[in-house]
Amino acid sequence: MTKKHLISAKEFCTNHKIEFSFINSLYEFGLIKVITVRQQVFLSVDELPKLEQILLFNKELEINLEGIEVIINLLERVQKIQEEINILKNRLQLYEKP
Repeated sequence: MTKKHLISAKEFCTNHKIEFSFINSLYEFGLIKVITVRQQVFLSVDELPKLEQILLFNKELEINLEGIEVIINLLERVQKIQEEINILKNRLQLYEKP
């Protein structure tokens, strides 16, 4: 992964007005992945939508980390199920040719 695809965790915290300890807690809970380069913590650009969703749950809805963990796991399961449904629909279309 190139440095173009990384954002400094400190910069993210500054922009979103959150403490770095929140990022650290999310990492410890396994909710996000961080990359450490020369003792500096970075976030993958791919993680940003998920991280912003977590911030919304925490700030706006006042959901604690345990609740956020449950929500994220359920959302991931729903996404996997939707992908499976799409695969099955595509297979079914092969057999339903007019």
